[in-house]
Formats: sequence, C-alpha cells, structure tokens
Amino acid sequence: MSTSLPRTTRAVRLAVRPTGLPTAADLQVVEVPVAEPGPGEILVRNRYFLVFPGLRTLMGDETDGVPLPPLRAGDTLFGPAVGEVVAAGEGASARPGETVVHLSGWREFALLPADGYAVAGDRLPDPVAHLSTGSAAYGALTRLAPVRDGETVFVTGAAGATGVLAGQIARLSGAGRVIGSTGSVVKAERLRAEFGYDAVVVRGAASIGEQLAKAAPEGVDVVVDTVGGEQLTAAVAAARPGARFALLGALSGQLSADRAGGSAPAEIDTYRLVVRGVSVRGYRGADHPDVPAEWEERFGVWLRDGRIRFPYVRVRGIDRAPAALQELLEGRHFGTVVVEP
Repeated sequence: MSTSLPRTTRAVRLAVRPTGLPTAADLQVVEVPVAEPGPGEILVRNRYFLVFPGLRTLMGDETDGVPLPPLRAGDTLFGPAVGEVVAAGEGASARPGETVVHLSGWREFALLPADGYAVAGDRLPDPVAHLSTGSAAYGALTRLAPVRDGETVFVTGAAGATGVLAGQIARLSGAGRVIGSTGSVVKAERLRAEFGYDAVVVRGAASIGEQLAKAAPEGVDVVVDTVGGEQLTAAVAAARPGARFALLGALSGQLSADRAGGSAPAEIDTYRLVVRGVSVRGYRGADHPDVPAEWEERFGVWLRDGRIRFPYVRVRGIDRAPAALQELLEGRHFGTVVVEP
C-alpha cells in the first residue's frame, strides 16, 4: 500500500436500531483501519455515495423478501458508491486512478473483492450520474408500462430521485401530459418550471383524488408509483381503460413512523381494475438484467444533449452523512442525495 494513504479512515455505523424513523442520533461516525488489498482486491477512495430511503427498511423489523442484508447495531451502512482506485492487489481487474462503482458506500475508503465492483467507463458525463436510480424508472416505462404517444402519465413522488427522472423519461417516450405528486408547494413549482411536469398535486393541500381528477379530467393511462397509500388509491380511481401501473416503491409505508419499514397497505378499488382492464405490476430489477446497460447508454446521450436533467444534492463531509439520511427521510431535499466524504 502507498505510504501516502492513511492507516485509519472513517465510516458510518448504526449505533442503535431506531424506534420509528431513523435520526442522525441513531448513527455514528467511527474510525476504522485501512486494509491493504490482497490478490484480486482493490482499495477505493469513495468520491460519492448515495443516501437512499431503503436504509430505513434495512434498519427495521420487516426485512423478509428484501434482497439486501438487514442492518443491526454495530453494522456499517452500505449502498451505491463511486470511487477512485488508490491501490490494487495482484491480478485485480482495475488499476489505480480508475473510477469504479460498487455497494460499499458510507465510508471514506472501501476494500473491494474481485467481484465487488465494476469499472465506471465514460458513458456518463458526471460521475455522480452513476448513482442515479433512473434505471428503475426507465425499466418500468419500457418493460412494464410502455408509454404510447399522447398518453397521460402520473408519477407519484415526482420530486424524489426516481420520480424526477421518471417524468422526463415519460416525456421523451411520447407522453402528451405528465402529472406528478409531491409534498411541497416549492417542489411542485420546480417540477413544473424545470422538469416539464404539466401539473403537480401536492400532498396535504387538498384531497389527492380531487386534485388528480382536476389535473387529469380524462383520466390517466400510465402510473409510475413510488409512494403507494392514498396516492395509489387516487391513481386507481383515475385510471382509464387499459391503464398500466408500474409500482417501484412504497414510501407511504416505508417512511411512516408508525410502521416498521417493510409494509405499505393501500385501499384500492379492485372492481375498477377489472372493469377497466387495468394492469398493476411491481418492478424488480433482477427480472430485467438487460435494463441497466441500456439505461446507462441512453442516459449518457440524453445528459450530453440536454434532453434530460439529473438534479442532485451534494452533502460534503462524512460527518454530515447521518443528518443527510434524516433530512432525506423527512423530505427536505429534491432529487438524488449524495455524500461527498
């Protein structure tokens, strides 16, 4: 290992399992040793890591079926990250100076096994773009609920990391009208002014159902749902014949202080689903292994020619990472949230 590297570094651990929604006080930044890479391994200095709501579920009591390991007190948090290789063991497939993507975020340095990373390449013009969750939105709108020219698309959680891209992808796919939902008037104005949404319903301003009926008097054809709950209920009520629903998340339950993070009940009119021939499908990335590469190629082209915008909030310093998670869960940010350690 280069003598210029520190012997110790910092990482974020779960101090105690939270009661309700996690707060910054439930996490702690600790000092840990920096290990030298062995054969096939690489040592990476993380440049950015993603702050994502799924961590709330991993800290809770409802993790059955979740394709990631649960977090217990004392565990280091993890998640998507982009970093620079600073040292490589014999036989490693990445060399110092290269940028890689991996799942060992929430630490300044990460020691990665041979199968624990991928070289980032140059398809995306901004390294932070590798942390975009737009692949799920793209997969939903091309595999589960393809948009036909002129159709009306409703995106719940439109100011979130996935939703803000879903609306733009829908427009690029031919949508005639794009409607979103959010919990903030300020966010709603930004979605309309900067991201091409024709209308935005605001949670808490009035009945979601009434607002959606006004925004889409003829109904909706495609729904990209990241929230569930009353917003899914309203979307079903507004569904046109043959409408397609793609479910990407369930933040209404995941971010509820009264739940454990792994359930999100919603009341929907199943009679309407039947008589209008509505399809409702959940999107799982594992079912569509070809989507990430296809998305990355198109995302890079769209970013470079200005047809899509990728908003993100950059939080500087690993010491601020615990607060960044709390702020995300409280809905304080717009778009993707990353920490620059």
